[in-house]
Amino acid sequence: MKRVAQRISATAKKSFGMYAKAAALEGEGRDLVHLELGKPHADTPAHIKEATIRALRAGDVHYSDLQGVPSLRRALADKLREANGLDVEPSDILVTNGLTHASFAAFMALLDPGDEAILLEPYYPQHVGKIELAGARVVTAKLDASRGFAIDPAAIEAKITPRTRMIVLVNPVNPTGRVYTRGELQALADLAVRHDLLVVSDEVYEEIVFDGNAHVSIASLPGMAERTVSMFAFTKSFAMDGWRLGYLAAPRWAMPGLLKITANDATHVNTFIQAGALAAVTGPREALEGLVSEDRAKRDLVVQRLNQMPGVTCALPEGTIYAFPDVSGTGLPAQVLADRLLDEAGVVVEAGSFYGEAGEGFLRVCFGSESTERLEEGLARIGTFLNQL
Repeated sequence: MKRVAQRISATAKKSFGMYAKAAALEGEGRDLVHLELGKPHADTPAHIKEATIRALRAGDVHYSDLQGVPSLRRALADKLREANGLDVEPSDILVTNGLTHASFAAFMALLDPGDEAILLEPYYPQHVGKIELAGARVVTAKLDASRGFAIDPAAIEAKITPRTRMIVLVNPVNPTGRVYTRGELQALADLAVRHDLLVVSDEVYEEIVFDGNAHVSIASLPGMAERTVSMFAFTKSFAMDGWRLGYLAAPRWAMPGLLKITANDATHVNTFIQAGALAAVTGPREALEGLVSEDRAKRDLVVQRLNQMPGVTCALPEGTIYAFPDVSGTGLPAQVLADRLLDEAGVVVEAGSFYGEAGEGFLRVCFGSESTERLEEGLARIGTFLNQL
């Protein structure tokens, strides 16, 4: 009688890693520098908040379109055509409660019990639990650190079986900071077409790219539009993590199934905050460019300082808000080092092994979650700890 369903008890339990450990210590009054959670430090731009307030005051407080407010979906379709090269109409778009909701809907609608979904490792852990909730099995294809965690078609193809249903892509990549090239994505697309596989593409960091790197949506490549669910959010680009606003673009054959999931679990996204999303996607680019510029400056600071520390080497992230330093030179396993940094230095970082075995020997350091001053404090604490090892 007193038990939860097996689909709950049997699914992956790691979703937030060091965050839970840090919360317990913070409750005891510890001063912690948070470099673990991918939470933007900046405030949401004012024009987005003002648009939402106007909608609330205008009485946009009732039920609305299950798929998303039509004006927002029209604007999103325009954006996806112009910026991402996707041939979509408003009817191909579903507004969701963040990208987390979009991925849940995609996995629940497209995976059957016994299906297999391939994740590229290091992977994003939250995708694991959702795939397992759908009754499917996660299979990981390890990418090689010595090759910069580049897409490896041979390693992926070796994991394909008759049960394989989809490949899950994160680009730009959490946790490694890679931005996959068009050539890498084409190789992955060729695999998907050859084996008749779906691709679920998490592109939440699409706007946060540096140094001339270009984000490419895999659905824009030949043969991919009909087999790709592309997922986006306002979370990182516009510092709207607490708003819980995202969207997906899907093939028309898939939309009825996706809507069946979202209509049953959430009915639709909060009506008046969609006015804020509309302001974000149609408003001035200066706010977005300012946020990305701040992230770039923090990235440069973090990489410079990490590379000065004993036992640490850090490649320059091409995108996202994460550095992924190699800490194997410290002689400590990644999780041991992360735990000691928390306990002894008061800095919260994530072990690379949290993202699969391919991440062992690395830490994920979020440079977007604190002010520059707190970021410098955290780096100073890490440096002091490593110098005393």
